Amino acid sequence: MGRGAYRHWLVDASSLTARLQTSCEQFSVTRVSMSWGSPQRDELLLLGMRLRERALLREVTLNCEGNPVVFAHSVLPRRSLRGAWRGLGRLGSKPLGAALFANPAVVRTPLSFRKLMPGNALYKRAATALDCRPPCLWARRSVFMLHGATIMVTEVFLPGVLELPR
Repeated sequence: MGRGAYRHWLVDASSLTARLQTSCEQFSVTRVSMSWGSPQRDELLLLGMRLRERALLREVTLNCEGNPVVFAHSVLPRRSLRGAWRGLGRLGSKPLGAALFANPAVVRTPLSFRKLMPGNALYKRAATALDCRPPCLWARRSVFMLHGATIMVTEVFLPGVLELPR
């Protein structure tokens, strides 16, 4: 599928979690992984992190009616998990988006978009939630900031999202 099919999902800067909750009767979050690690080089640059600085890497699927429709990859630098965002490291299966959009002081950078091909590491992790792997996946990324603390969120749209109402 081309970007056009996913366009309205990619460009909507409102809370994806809230939008999914209104688009399906049964919304859930499944934690895929959560561990301390080293972000990718492009993530380090985007977050202004040093090369060996560690972050909490969290990956979840957002599900409608039990089917994964979005794969979310979040990078939460250790230094950002203080103050107002102290509890974000203990979300478990709660949606990160709900916490980020609940505070009006949170600033979000403009969304950036990318087509992920099967050789991409993020494509591979997102596609494990799928029975059939598509030729590409579309993703968007942005950074959320609160009082100098930054968090990066990448959302990979899985084919099931196209079955939801706009």
